[in-house]
Amino acid sequence: MNWETLFGLAGNLALAGWLALICLPRRPWLIRLLRFGVVGVLSALYSSLVFVYFFRVSGGFGSLAAVKTLFASDPVLLAGWVHYLAFDLFVGVWLAARLDAQRLSRWLQAPILAATFVFGPLGLLLGFAPGALATSQAP
Repeated sequence: MNWETLFGLAGNLALAGWLALICLPRRPWLIRLLRFGVVGVLSALYSSLVFVYFFRVSGGFGSLAAVKTLFASDPVLLAGWVHYLAFDLFVGVWLAARLDAQRLSRWLQAPILAATFVFGPLGLLLGFAPGALATSQAP
């Protein structure tokens, strides 16, 4: 298996999902495609890599050194990356629906979603801000 090729395919699939989420009208079919199609494929890839390779390598999650050892394996490192891609896109789709419900402009959503794509939890934190501000201004 060429891990670089699989890395590129997973990254391109995630990028296509993010571009669709940010740029296309959010029709119900698009949201379903992103949630169950793109995130589903990434999750299946992650699961396959973990089931086949995770228990064949040393390392673990008990210390930073153990994590470093675990991710020294290319397929486990790829699984970790795909984990990020799947979860960040899932959170992005969830945030987009939440921000749409709050009627936040798509222009204001774009940087929040881009931050979620690149920096995960930072984008999630930014995505919480409009709701927190609206709640604090309620009578």
